[in-house]
Amino acid sequence: MTLRESLLGPVLCVVGARPNYMKMAPLLRAFRKQPSLPRAVLVHTGQHYDYALNDRLFQDLELPAPDVNLAVGSGSHAVQTAEVMKRFEPVVDALKPSAVLVVGDVNSTLACSLVAAKKGVAVIHVEAGLRSFDRSMPEEINRVLTDQLADLLYTTERSAHENLAREGIPPQRIAFVGNLMIDSLHAALPKAVPAEEVVRRAGADPACVRQAHGYGVVTLHRPSNVDEPAALVEVLDILRAVAARLPLVWPIHPRTRASIERAGLMAALAHPRLICLPPQGYLEMVGLLARATVVLTDSGGVQEETTALGVPCLTLRQNTERPITIEQGTNTLVGRDRAKILTCIDEILRNGGKRGRIPELWDGRSADRIADHLSDWLRNRSRAAT
Repeated sequence: MTLRESLLGPVLCVVGARPNYMKMAPLLRAFRKQPSLPRAVLVHTGQHYDYALNDRLFQDLELPAPDVNLAVGSGSHAVQTAEVMKRFEPVVDALKPSAVLVVGDVNSTLACSLVAAKKGVAVIHVEAGLRSFDRSMPEEINRVLTDQLADLLYTTERSAHENLAREGIPPQRIAFVGNLMIDSLHAALPKAVPAEEVVRRAGADPACVRQAHGYGVVTLHRPSNVDEPAALVEVLDILRAVAARLPLVWPIHPRTRASIERAGLMAALAHPRLICLPPQGYLEMVGLLARATVVLTDSGGVQEETTALGVPCLTLRQNTERPITIEQGTNTLVGRDRAKILTCIDEILRNGGKRGRIPELWDGRSADRIADHLSDWLRNRSRAAT
């Protein structure tokens, strides 16, 4: 008898925000191919609910509709975390899962892990052990606490194992499997929407991405860059200076646009080579990133995607929880240092900039490795309990 046919409860697979979707899509496909795994139940907390950041991404990634939608919505970190816990606990009580699988570092990740751990349900954390060592980042708090709660921790890079060892996590709870983001990237590349088409659909002139030096892509959403007017003024000044050197395509995150509007800075977007777009679907973003000359970002996922694509990346942060993208990949930390950023841009335009190499196990097969390992892990856990 397989686990699917046994009395083992389902695995609750939790998503809450955009980066989670890219990690969960290949995992659910791999789970469906693994007959010895229990049924996977997709739980969407509703932490992201904008159409372009939610429904459209589900379509692009061929994610099935969620089995459960908690419809939590926005709120402060405390309110959102508490609301997810309140709404997730009855789901756990009703479905009696064999495990709760969480990905990444958003509030939903920690909230559902807390509920599962207090209910005595196994917690599986995918993308464990990443550290920025910056406790001012809410995501860092979520990462550290989720890893302490997790029974099984899947890692994307080997430096994560050192971080977990320092925090007292025994090695037998950890497995190095590679990066699910790259699984989704590999699957999306043949279907990606070309950059010219993305720009044309948004009503801009496609010629802007056919310049001699190509074009850059911007993605910014971190509170440190977009929540305070002074930081926003710095960021917008930097982007206008870069745009003088090559066109920049900027799909503006809803909270970033709201911050710009609130600060009265919308006029700063009126630059002929700063092409501002509404939020884009995953296939559109992959199309933009794949042919970019450079990417300016504060996103962890984009740091990974650019490394896999061999596209130079300038990260507007003081730190990163993904050091492999700097050590082996295409990423450079620049903060909001205008002079450093412009120097990097000039170097990229002269000689192509940093290209790096593909990190170990970033090969598009991470989901299969997780499915195989998890099948054995759950089977052994079930035997030990009987």
